[in-house]
Amino acid sequence: MSVIVEKVDGMNPAEPSSLLSETDSCTRLDVAGSVMDGLKEEMDGVKYTVYKSRWLMLVLFVIYSASNSLQWTQYTIIQDVVVKYYSVPSTVVSWTSMVYMITYVPLIFPASWLLDKTGLRVTTIIGSFGTCLGAWLKVFSVPQDMFWLGFAGQTVVAVSQVFILNVPPRLAAVWFGADQVSSACSIGVFGNQLGVALGFLLPPMLVRATGTPDEMAADFRLMFYLVAGFTSVLFVFILLFFKAAPPTPPSAAADLGSSLDSNFLQSIRKLFMNRNYVLLLLSYGLNVGVFYAISTLLNQVVLTYYPGANEDAGRIGLVIVVAGMAGSVVCGLILDRTHRFKETTLAVYVASVLGMLIFTFTLDCGIIAVVYLSSILLGFFMTGYLPVGFEFASEVTYPEPEGTTSGILNAVVQVFGIVLTLAYERMLEAWGDRWSNLTLCALLALGAAITAAIRSDLRRQAAQNKA
Repeated sequence: MSVIVEKVDGMNPAEPSSLLSETDSCTRLDVAGSVMDGLKEEMDGVKYTVYKSRWLMLVLFVIYSASNSLQWTQYTIIQDVVVKYYSVPSTVVSWTSMVYMITYVPLIFPASWLLDKTGLRVTTIIGSFGTCLGAWLKVFSVPQDMFWLGFAGQTVVAVSQVFILNVPPRLAAVWFGADQVSSACSIGVFGNQLGVALGFLLPPMLVRATGTPDEMAADFRLMFYLVAGFTSVLFVFILLFFKAAPPTPPSAAADLGSSLDSNFLQSIRKLFMNRNYVLLLLSYGLNVGVFYAISTLLNQVVLTYYPGANEDAGRIGLVIVVAGMAGSVVCGLILDRTHRFKETTLAVYVASVLGMLIFTFTLDCGIIAVVYLSSILLGFFMTGYLPVGFEFASEVTYPEPEGTTSGILNAVVQVFGIVLTLAYERMLEAWGDRWSNLTLCALLALGAAITAAIRSDLRRQAAQNKA
């Protein structure tokens, strides 16, 4: 299959940053039918084409993101088992989750710079390699005196996360047309959620809660080998098939964004001078920080009321995340159809507060099936909020690079996640879960109020409409 591009005004089809740098430039593309699906957008004499290969890029990213995030709660969801087998304090086990947050904050700025300067392929290869390397280090950490090596492997995987979380809005903008960009971003975030779901589900299934040290060692070994093998195969696929960008931009907004020179430090300064973005940083950080705290300590909270329910704790986490996947997709479709970013964001946030309240007051009901049901409501809105916040940030900050915008957003989230997880752990010890969860509800209500104060300044939509 061949792509024939007629160059005009010195356009270089191999360099996305140079594509259609003048507004009166035009292109003519003759593309074999199997390369693209024919979806075209035509404005001011410029024809924009999206390529079928965009779906391969998105699928590869989703699986790659999942391979990293499934390791986030790999230890904490079986915290009691890890404490018993490795003879380490529960606080140390909690840090295997928080290391994801603490490494992200200092590293996201160089990672965002690298994404903006080198593109999607380079950063994706780096992140995939690190995820694979960390998984293999854990394979050699099975002996009971080698927990430190497993923690080192977890840290390598956590560092690799900085090359993942800020990618969905960038990948969506680079590869997808204007009428699919929100859905594509939602699907990209879906990958992270899929991995978290598997991280809740698989460890309790693979590692028994009771048994001899040899039996438990065999369980840990199997779990680590499965993850290492999977990430190795995926790394090879990414090396072979993942591309940085399509031959031509898919929309007018992508065209304009690619033609603008971007100074990294100047972009950061502009972002922090953007009132709407700063408010979104606070509200997004509170919402996702609460989710991180609950996810990290879910095993401890559930076992308080349902002793021995290790697998149920994992399944409840799974239910929260799977419901969030559905919420992400639904919210993405709503955004693509309505473009009502402010209204959708606020509605989902308020629903998250209500979901958290219901979860709080059903935990001690004594019927674990009710906890499962309340977890569905909590997950649908709280986890479903993730791509909505991403897309709203891209709208109010356009044409600043999506990688920088989402990178700072996620850096703030990690700070909130660390603080809220540590505070939640202390509150659980001092107050119990009821008042601890009500405190989290109050923080979510504060986040909803902050969201209400954000103005609906949809700059990307305005650029698209003017093109």
